[in-house]
Amino acid sequence: MNETIIIVGYVAGAAAALAGLQPEDSVIWVEEPDVVRKRNARADLDASPYVRTLIEWEHGLPGKADEFYLRHRDLDPAAVIPLTEYATPFAARLAERYRRPGAGATAAQLLRDKAMLRQVSRAAGVANPESVAVDSPAQVRALMRELGAPVVLKPANRQAAVGTRIIHDPADVEAAWAECIVQDEGVRVPDRPMPLRMLAERYVHGSEYSCEMLVRDGAGVWANVTGKRLFPGDRPVESGHVVPADLPAALTERIVAQTRLVVEAVDFRDGIVHCEWIVSGDTPYLVECAGRLPGDGLVMLIARAYPIKLLHAYYALLKGRPLPELPQRAAGAAAIRFLTTPPGVVTEVRGVAAAAATAGVVECDISAAPGARFDGLRSSWDRAGDVMVVADTPAEALRLADAAAALVEIDVRPVGEAAEVAVG
Repeated sequence: MNETIIIVGYVAGAAAALAGLQPEDSVIWVEEPDVVRKRNARADLDASPYVRTLIEWEHGLPGKADEFYLRHRDLDPAAVIPLTEYATPFAARLAERYRRPGAGATAAQLLRDKAMLRQVSRAAGVANPESVAVDSPAQVRALMRELGAPVVLKPANRQAAVGTRIIHDPADVEAAWAECIVQDEGVRVPDRPMPLRMLAERYVHGSEYSCEMLVRDGAGVWANVTGKRLFPGDRPVESGHVVPADLPAALTERIVAQTRLVVEAVDFRDGIVHCEWIVSGDTPYLVECAGRLPGDGLVMLIARAYPIKLLHAYYALLKGRPLPELPQRAAGAAAIRFLTTPPGVVTEVRGVAAAAATAGVVECDISAAPGARFDGLRSSWDRAGDVMVVADTPAEALRLADAAAALVEIDVRPVGEAAEVAVG
């Protein structure tokens, strides 16, 4: 049986996760040349027994999936799997060319563009906040006057809350615009510029959730609803998640039903969607929807809470094979809590061992280290680490995650201030 797969988009540590999923020498990895260089991806992937080769390819440019197929017809993969947000249109089109299951090229493009997704999903009856394309601060202020309410300024085609800010006062629009149009994602993206397309939309106040749904032949075959929490402030960056969301069954079903409506609206065919919602009153409002595996540790949270072999199911689905057992109800709960730190240079990190030893903790991953610089919380890339816990209930999981995170202390000094030097 052919087990060769193509994975598009590099994520550190993803090759190790192939254990038990793929045989050795069966994975062809595709990533942008700039990203390969900046993330030292070749050394990592060359060391993996599962990876046959890494092909450097500018997959973010138009026409590149068709060109890749025509140059590599002989690969004949069992599946084409997108691993990163920016890889989804390429992977969807490549799956079409190889006649393999996938999202569908049009669906992938709609999900990658928040403006088009609003247009299409609204026509299907999905609740969306009022949203307009803007190319100047004056247009943002005009929308604020029209709505008489706060707005969210964000790019139409980025990820991880990059370039996103909530604006409550028209006097803050100029400064917010200057901040939000700077959307550098560093090593995660190619060096070439990405188009700047900004949206301004009514700010919807409410609780936030996401729905992760496996889709086969356009129909949802399994779904989970995750509870989301945000850091305080005008940058809507996620501070934690809990699986499953602690919700009445009726609201869970409503969020799942609305996610199915989004899937139908964009004609998503095969794969997984990660659809984000704000519930105001009894109405779920669509935030955005990704046609890929969720990030932020959600795959691990879901696997521990149900339990379910989500990656096995996803790979089987994209190979067109029977799915493993998919429990429809969680047997327990799992939560992740992210850490942040004030702007500055890290001088000391304390309490990591204590946090790791706290009840329920299954992972404590702190990226902050002495000498690291933090410039403030602007996107998900600016968080300083996380703790992950398991428990019997969502409420207990959140409590344990908060308790463990509180044990980690990160000291910083202002940027430009000299470090103390011991004098003998």
